[in-house]
Amino acid sequence: MAAFPNLNSDSGLKKLDEHLLTRSYITGYQASKDDITVFAALAKPPTSQYVNASRWYNHIDALLRISGVSAEGSGVIVEGSAPITEEAVATPPAADSKDAAADEEDDDDVDLFGEETEEEKKAAEERAASVKASTKKKESGKSSVLIDIKPWDDETDMKKLEEAVRSIQMEGLFWGASKLVPVGYGIKKLQIMCTIVDDLVSIDTMIEEQLTVEPINEYVQSCDIVAFNKI
Repeated sequence: MAAFPNLNSDSGLKKLDEHLLTRSYITGYQASKDDITVFAALAKPPTSQYVNASRWYNHIDALLRISGVSAEGSGVIVEGSAPITEEAVATPPAADSKDAAADEEDDDDVDLFGEETEEEKKAAEERAASVKASTKKKESGKSSVLIDIKPWDDETDMKKLEEAVRSIQMEGLFWGASKLVPVGYGIKKLQIMCTIVDDLVSIDTMIEEQLTVEPINEYVQSCDIVAFNKI
């Protein structure tokens, strides 16, 4: 069972961000009541300072607006957080329901047999463009990837190694949080997160053609994909 301190404090947000470094959800492999419990405990969205928590928050917010979350979860404790009800889990935000009601009222006012005005034509074109853009966005999914990057030995300058890794820039690639993890004999590996647009970036190709070739292979001995999650 996951447990968090007050999520509206810096220490609570830091722990949540670290928890989500290698996870897409609070517990398990799909959105569950545990995610809703933590989501509801946050007074406001995490800032960009907390990369992993911010990514997770936006993802859960989107899921709630689309269809709600019904998976049971394995349990989570958040200090000062009230239990989440079934209705809160399965029902999208109230604002959406109000918008839907407003849309229905607007539809009642439409004269189906009258001549279409310029404003109505413009509104229809904007809706069509919005649907097209939304469809295109869904087709181009994103993934969150955690990579282990190992140096040659304990004398490798890990700061330069990370700078070399982050120097790789391409459309659809976004580097995130990183940390050094001891592996033994005084050697540390770089563990780094990145977000990719699936249609634009291949992690396997990037490792093979950029991370393990000159000039970066002066610092990098090998790379391993630790976690790969669709967003």
